[in-house]
Amino acid sequence: MTGATAASAASNRKLTFVLGGARSGKSSHAESLTTAFSSPWAYIATAQAYDDEMRERIALHRSRRGEGWVTVDAPLELVAAIEALPDHQPVLIDCLTLWLTNHMLAEHDVEAECQRLADMLSRPRGPWFVVSNEVGLGIVPDNALARRFRDAAGRLNQQVAAVADSVLMMVAGLPLKVK
Repeated sequence: MTGATAASAASNRKLTFVLGGARSGKSSHAESLTTAFSSPWAYIATAQAYDDEMRERIALHRSRRGEGWVTVDAPLELVAAIEALPDHQPVLIDCLTLWLTNHMLAEHDVEAECQRLADMLSRPRGPWFVVSNEVGLGIVPDNALARRFRDAAGRLNQQVAAVADSVLMMVAGLPLKVK
């Protein structure tokens, strides 16, 4: 690898974190950022289709992606899915809050899983884009599980934002640069 090629490859090893509320445009914006790089693009999906509504949401996301995308389903084993991808491949992970929900429902050690993920994301091997919901802007939930989720999601988002090269907040389909 020449010096210029090595420098170019190193400059593409960045993590971009895309946050936003429901239907803020975060996934479609992250998709457009990812496709600015050469394909194939890896789409690591964390959703599980427990009901018809979620099946429809998954189908909508898949229908937006054209040729060039390789989808990897990783509702729980996100770190292993990332590790299995080749270096320099553009990666979109959508989304961390669904992944967190899966771990909470499985009664896993959420703190340990979040730390493993943050450690992995701190060493991007290509252009990586991570989507998550910002859930801390609303009212305080009225039940313990929802409060635990909100708090865990807030801590996870802080961990990922701390290791990200760039953080974008989506508002009404518009990206705001936070970091």
